[in-house]
Amino acid sequence: MPKGETYRDGIVRRWREHKDDIMRQRLGEIVSELYLCTNGKKRAALWARAESALRQCDANPVQVDKVVAEKSVVTLARLVNEIF
Repeated sequence: MPKGETYRDGIVRRWREHKDDIMRQRLGEIVSELYLCTNGKKRAALWARAESALRQCDANPVQVDKVVAEKSVVTLARLVNEIF
């Protein structure tokens, strides 16, 4: 740990360093869960998580809006692949 850095500062620093990997993994898990999900309420929650994660990735807001409006898992997977 660099001098003067607290434990919490270290966690935040490492999260920022690995943000792309973390978001890629999170979005990949959401895509997988959406492929398998049949429950309407859970599906809606997964789409909300996907939208939130995409916005954190600095994805094009127009593309995010389009994918979320379509609710197409295939389109979501393509967008995730484009981003990363």
